[in-house]
Amino acid sequence: MIVKIIFTIIGGLGMFLFGMKFLSEALRNASGERIKKILAFLTRNRVLGLLLGTGITALIQSSSATTVMTVGLINAGLLTLKQSLSVILGANIGTTLTAWIVASLTIFNVKHYALPAIGIGFFLLSYSKNIRWRQSGEVIFGFGLLFFGLLVMKDAAEPIASHPQIRSFFLLFSHYPILGVLAGTIFTVMVQSSSATVALVQALAWQGLIDFNAAVPLILGDNIGTTITAQIASVQANLTAKRAAMAHTLVNTIGVSYVMIFVYNGLFARLVQWLLPGELDKGNIMTHIALAHTVFNVFNACVIFIPLLNVLEKVLVKLMPSRAGEDPQHPQYLEPHLLEEPALALHQSKNEIIRMAQLAKSTINDALSGFFNKDMKVLSEVGSKEQALDRFQHEITSYLVDLSQRHLESEEAHQLPVLMHSVNDLERIGDHATNLVELAERHIRQNHILPKEALGELHEMSEEVNKMMDDVICALQNNDLRAAEQVLVRENTVNRQYQQLKQINLDRMNEQNCKPLAGMVFVDFINNIEKIGDHTTNIAEAVLRSYQWA
Repeated sequence: MIVKIIFTIIGGLGMFLFGMKFLSEALRNASGERIKKILAFLTRNRVLGLLLGTGITALIQSSSATTVMTVGLINAGLLTLKQSLSVILGANIGTTLTAWIVASLTIFNVKHYALPAIGIGFFLLSYSKNIRWRQSGEVIFGFGLLFFGLLVMKDAAEPIASHPQIRSFFLLFSHYPILGVLAGTIFTVMVQSSSATVALVQALAWQGLIDFNAAVPLILGDNIGTTITAQIASVQANLTAKRAAMAHTLVNTIGVSYVMIFVYNGLFARLVQWLLPGELDKGNIMTHIALAHTVFNVFNACVIFIPLLNVLEKVLVKLMPSRAGEDPQHPQYLEPHLLEEPALALHQSKNEIIRMAQLAKSTINDALSGFFNKDMKVLSEVGSKEQALDRFQHEITSYLVDLSQRHLESEEAHQLPVLMHSVNDLERIGDHATNLVELAERHIRQNHILPKEALGELHEMSEEVNKMMDDVICALQNNDLRAAEQVLVRENTVNRQYQQLKQINLDRMNEQNCKPLAGMVFVDFINNIEKIGDHTTNIAEAVLRSYQWA
């Protein structure tokens, strides 16, 4: 009998979790455009960040999704640590909405509506051709599953409500609140959902298995356990994102620690009773639990930590200082969690391509400097940068391929191959830099003497290509159409120089004003410079093509 009841509760919990996940994803898909605009608001102040975190979490019904997304935005360089802290505090408040939705079970009988909601929702999402109706069907289906799972848990707990040994077990949480905190933490870590923990606590309280004093420590522990999701999301993230995840853990752990003082002396329960007067009974205990959940998170966020954001930021920096020796030649914007938001992921891919372009320009400049100054030390640095360009190409391309598997708007879908081609062109620029290094090393070892006017011509052509790189980086950074067009103008100049210099070099060798081996170095040099110009032009043309789809 007990085994059957336990399995039924587990099944109901599983249905609730699936409904919550389905509902969260449905609401997130339906509100995708709003989420894309969050950055415009986040740059203002901490209060807006708090409200935004609250609103997004209430909208998508998942504090874990909000905190994971926030960690992803930090890792992608779209948010600062301070901006993220207010959003995380808001997420803690927003997640309490689920408890109020569950508490509504005591106001109207959802038993009559849960199954019809599942049926109607499934019909809409399966057979409707209108995307808005399908999205509405997903939301209705998610709510139906959520409520039905809760009803299964509630009905399964009813037969054991009068079992004396089970009741005495749950009474331990009233007598020893710290055990309740520990149980709530462990359970939330296991199911990866704070909403599920609170809902289960409310269902048990509704059946009389636990009283309000036992429920409060459980929901406090739930606030600690939910922080594990952000910690997991930050494992492969950068240092700032790790600090944000740690902030979530610190804020909730510190909050639970000081509130436990008021739980032990009874002041917390009296505060909730004062805010929601009347006799506490089976009919309103779920509402009292929801209020307790909200009071804790609102007080912890608004009264304690919002005024101390600067202090919290300094503490996090002290606890997790920057590490020396981190490789700057490594992609930093390719955040996997942003793949669920293609517009943001595409934007960050462009940012990474800009970094790759800057690295390519630096690689070319080192190769040119080593050639003209006969500096072997500078030339030796080109190899590591060229390897970094290869790494950029691999990781950006892999990220864009992953992005292509998502649902993309037509404009985004057309930009993907353009970006991939640009990445390949930048990698080829790195290859030509390596060619210039090999040429420079041969030039130095064999002590080839180029005429002064020949060196001047190489300088002039190199400078033109260097300006092309500046223009293409400007075009990428600012979507600057004029800068991209300027690259094409300079390309004509480089092509003209290339043809003229080949003839001039040939004339010099015929007139014996330049030794044949030195003349070959000259031709190899301008060949590589001209190819760099070609690849730079390809990128500029890609920018211009992207305007056609904008």
